[in-house]
Amino acid sequence: MQRFYVLSLVVCLLVIPVAPIAAHAQEPDRTLQLLRTLSEAPGPSGFEEPVRKIMVEQMKPYADRISYDGLGSVIAQQGTAGPRIMVDAHMDELGGMIRRITPDGYLSMQLLGGWLDQALVDQRWTIITAKGQIRAITGIRDVHIVSPEERTRVYPRDSLLLDVGAKNAAEVRAMGIEIGDPVAPDAPFSVLNGTNNYLGKAWDDRVGCAVIVEVMRRLKSQAHPNQIFYAATVQEEIGLRGAHTASDIIKPDIGIALEGGITGDSPGSRPEESQAKLGAGPGVFLYDTSALPNRKFVALLKQVAAENKIPLQLDLVQGYGDDSAEIQKSNGGVPTINLVVVARYTHAHNGIINRGDFDQMVNLVVALIQKLDAKTVANLRDFTP
Repeated sequence: MQRFYVLSLVVCLLVIPVAPIAAHAQEPDRTLQLLRTLSEAPGPSGFEEPVRKIMVEQMKPYADRISYDGLGSVIAQQGTAGPRIMVDAHMDELGGMIRRITPDGYLSMQLLGGWLDQALVDQRWTIITAKGQIRAITGIRDVHIVSPEERTRVYPRDSLLLDVGAKNAAEVRAMGIEIGDPVAPDAPFSVLNGTNNYLGKAWDDRVGCAVIVEVMRRLKSQAHPNQIFYAATVQEEIGLRGAHTASDIIKPDIGIALEGGITGDSPGSRPEESQAKLGAGPGVFLYDTSALPNRKFVALLKQVAAENKIPLQLDLVQGYGDDSAEIQKSNGGVPTINLVVVARYTHAHNGIINRGDFDQMVNLVVALIQKLDAKTVANLRDFTP
């Protein structure tokens, strides 16, 4: 019986047709892997080297030429004739630098960028040293011993210390940690519970960097009536510095900044602060405290979005600064817009973006660039009454 049963089972297996494996199951999601790699890379302002390496590697297959400005921004060029289009996204994220090593082995930190004090406590960090990366945490007062008043008080940033597990300053230095070493948030990427949303750090502005790569890939094989300069810039979070120096080199006729936007649908948000929603498409800033967009350019953007059936969110944001502010002040004045993939919980260890928003942003930027021929650009730059 056992022999007959086994033989029958083998015969059945031989005659049962096997469904072909789906093509998408065989092919990795290139975009997801790009977003994961960029999000997890450490690169606070002034220390963007890990991100720069990724961007150069990703841009090279699609670029006619790659160059750098004197601060470390990467400039990749496609095409050599027509209007000069600058497409910008910044590589740096919020972070810090080691300021002081205490005798008992703790580290104080000079913060880089616009942090909320409440976002700093009880978090994991990466210290980038000459010997490699060191994990650290910002501790928290133990709830068992704090006073009732302390339980609801925000822990001030000047009181925060990094803990690397050392007993004294000598052990800290033995790890390779030195004064001035950069510190970056430590937060892994993940697809959020099987949804179309991605959890990770540094979406401001690694999401813009990923858009650049995908747009370059698409336009490498598609016609465009212009020359495009993709700038992955440095030090945006501490003063829009890389956009200034990259613009000096590029001398753009038109500027498109790509950013991580701000959602108005997260808990505690008010409609007067931001109007955008996660999953409702890419957005354009009609106002922020650093820049106003060119009105003709906004009208063209709306037209392109409508023609391509791409949802477009219009947002006016309080208290925001972006690279478009520096681009528009270059080359005698440049028509510029700031396009965003909205993100929840920016300038913190854990943020959320939507994959559909990202894909539609890529579609929008590609379609927009293809519209920017010499006549259209001349019209955007014409202010004759």
